[in-house]
Amino acid sequence: MSDGDEADGDAVDDQSADPLDAFRRFFALERDVLVLSAAMFAFSLGFQMTSRFLPEYMVALGASGFVVGLFGTFGNVISALYPYPGGAVSDRIGSRNALTLFGLVSTAGFGVWLVAPRLGALSFGGVTVPAWAWIFVGLILAQAWKSFGLGATFAVVKQATDPSRLAAGFASTETFRRTAFLIGPVLAAVLIGLRSEFTVSFRFVLAVAVAFGALGTLVQHRLYDASDDSFGDSFAGLDRIREDLREMPAPLRPLLVGDTLVRFANGMVYVFFVLVVTQFFRVGLDATVALGGFAYDVSLSPQAFFGYLLGVEMLVALLIMVPASKLAERVGLKPVVAVGFAVYAVFPVVLIYAPTLAGSALPLSAVMVAVFAFSGLRFAGLPSHKALIVGPAESGAGGRVTGTYYLLRNTIVIPSAAVGGYLWDFVSPEVAFAVAAVVGVVGTGYFLAFGEEFEAYA
Repeated sequence: MSDGDEADGDAVDDQSADPLDAFRRFFALERDVLVLSAAMFAFSLGFQMTSRFLPEYMVALGASGFVVGLFGTFGNVISALYPYPGGAVSDRIGSRNALTLFGLVSTAGFGVWLVAPRLGALSFGGVTVPAWAWIFVGLILAQAWKSFGLGATFAVVKQATDPSRLAAGFASTETFRRTAFLIGPVLAAVLIGLRSEFTVSFRFVLAVAVAFGALGTLVQHRLYDASDDSFGDSFAGLDRIREDLREMPAPLRPLLVGDTLVRFANGMVYVFFVLVVTQFFRVGLDATVALGGFAYDVSLSPQAFFGYLLGVEMLVALLIMVPASKLAERVGLKPVVAVGFAVYAVFPVVLIYAPTLAGSALPLSAVMVAVFAFSGLRFAGLPSHKALIVGPAESGAGGRVTGTYYLLRNTIVIPSAAVGGYLWDFVSPEVAFAVAAVVGVVGTGYFLAFGEEFEAYA
């Protein structure tokens, strides 16, 4: 997100290329992008407080590792199906109405997760629905703002940002969003520490997520100025989809191939990151902290420690995204995107093998902190990646182009978590993570070989 009134992409002060730039210029942003950033913060806080812990929640409610993998694949199905109609709805009825609708639905999803343990006691036709099954139902709703609203959020940033500053524009929205990614898991870790039983303490987290979802919906509905919304054609079913696929800008095709392979790799193992920490390594934190002449004993369960690890990951992401987007204005989008892809690709083997390689040289908790700090580097390429997707789109079609891109990518990625879940349960976690890394490296190599630069950055 740029500050909205600089038409010359070259007129960038080098001193602004730091992670705090987005915060210092917060109140100088375009109104629509400012409101979008606030809504992103609220929904991302709610989603990140909850989603990364859901596999552990499901296991606590009786699900197996393979069911967790199926849950990841179910999420991929939703991610594939939602963005295109969401983008089309946004182009047709305007971003304000679309995002309000998606916000209400998403908040309801958090509520279903909250009451899932009690809903598990319900029977239909003599069949008792397991509690973990309601987590699937909740995801159908909770994913709405994130996936249905994807095209709307891309379109708002494109409308308000000069083409040569798109990476900086997305870096600013991502800075606010990823700040929530930092605060959310840490806040969740604090709440999880309030009770020893995870299914009880995690419901505190879900209750707070419902509150933030309601707040985000209210903020975007009341403050968003819809007068500058651009409206495209209405959704015309499969014919419209086929036409959009044929008309996809050529520079997106090699990006799509490489991105799809990288995301397939990540999808194989993403839902198992929490289980690696809480069940595979069973690593928490027991330490004594000296502060102000006093010593404090710190004891974190593996579940709570995972929340702080996610906080470390997001702190690194916040520190790197804005400088990386500024670097893209000098070296181009492609190299920055490739670095992000490379970290995505190798992270699975780093996570699963680093503790073994480190041996007894470092405490396991310290190794995990370093591993998740490394993971934060993958977000360096995210703003540039988004700019590379929406940049070639024509005005008024940003939502549909984004939706089409993610429809293709996420459809292909659908089985990834089920594949990873099968390998996790029936072969070994090490094999699952190693295979994922190989797929990711192939995707990164393809993008390096054939990916095209957005001409505004060339």
